[in-house]
Amino acid sequence: MTHEQTVLIGIGSNTGDKLNHLQMAVDAIHTQIGSIDQLSPLYETAALGFEGDDFINGGLKVTTQLDASQVLVKLLAIEDHLGRIRHEDGQYHSRTIDLDLLFYGTLISKSEHLELPHPRLHERQFVLQPLRDLVPDFEHPVLKLSISKLLENCEDDSLLTPLEKRLTNPMQSFDFSTYNFIAIEGNIGAGKTSLAHMMSHDFNAKKILERFADNPFLPKFYEDATRYAFTLEMSFLADRYQQISDDLSQLDLFKDFIVSDYDVFKSLIFSKITLNEDEFMLYRKLFFQVYKDIARPDLYIYLYQNTERLQDNIRLRGRDYEQTIESSYLDKINTGYLTFIKNHPEFNVKIIDISNRDFIKNRVDYLWILEQICS
Repeated sequence: MTHEQTVLIGIGSNTGDKLNHLQMAVDAIHTQIGSIDQLSPLYETAALGFEGDDFINGGLKVTTQLDASQVLVKLLAIEDHLGRIRHEDGQYHSRTIDLDLLFYGTLISKSEHLELPHPRLHERQFVLQPLRDLVPDFEHPVLKLSISKLLENCEDDSLLTPLEKRLTNPMQSFDFSTYNFIAIEGNIGAGKTSLAHMMSHDFNAKKILERFADNPFLPKFYEDATRYAFTLEMSFLADRYQQISDDLSQLDLFKDFIVSDYDVFKSLIFSKITLNEDEFMLYRKLFFQVYKDIARPDLYIYLYQNTERLQDNIRLRGRDYEQTIESSYLDKINTGYLTFIKNHPEFNVKIIDISNRDFIKNRVDYLWILEQICS
């Protein structure tokens, strides 16, 4: 699973088309840094420390996989792209956009290029008010006071005027409202679990992840497939049936939909590859007795990756029992999935080729996958 951190960012503009500058900054943060979890209301405030037009200020709560230095570099680049002019006189000036990294989780940094938390945020009402809208109970890791308490103690008496206009979260462009249950499928190492985790976080979905790591027969199967294949497939079928049945029966009124990193039908696909003919015919009868009672996903997403990429991913995640998987076995699994898709036109399936993409390391690729799903 990828490392994620919550980042709090202050945004402001006091020249030109201020709202447009702020929206463009939000869009760039969404594309380059991470998923925007919350946008604060906007406030109009007088320029502080210099003569200039009034500012429009706000704040963002963002989830990112970048480290703090990378976030800072991205924010500076976005400012430059949006026309921020930097002056060498040490004085405050008007600016098209101002992006401040306020908190990176609870990280404390005192380096020359990165000071966290932002050293003056507790002195500025126009920073603290949006933060209180976002995370009122968050504790400043140095001052050991909540954002609400910092705002209460702040000596800055600047007037903040709330604005009716709000910025738009770009994540809202992805609409999953027509789905109750999405299953993400793919070969070993395709990234099913990672995508399910990311979508669950970004779109308030209940997450169902396969419990393969707890299966004691899986390592044995990779050591002696002939001996343990039937036992493995039966144990997977029983566990998948139990997990899906339990999770789908437990409605979560606070989640918008369900996303799973597997569908029970994968049991039939894998068993056809691993079992001999007699075992498979028996297994098939048992499978359909179970499968008829399980709710079907509204949407199947099949993540296709070529075998070379799959082997790279398997090596990188480092599970000992997977390191001996042969490419021919992965090819058979892929063929099994594509055959299943071809033979079940009644299922709503989207095949997404990610062979030349890395949606875990490259956010643009992740957003591209979301676009393919919603198209």
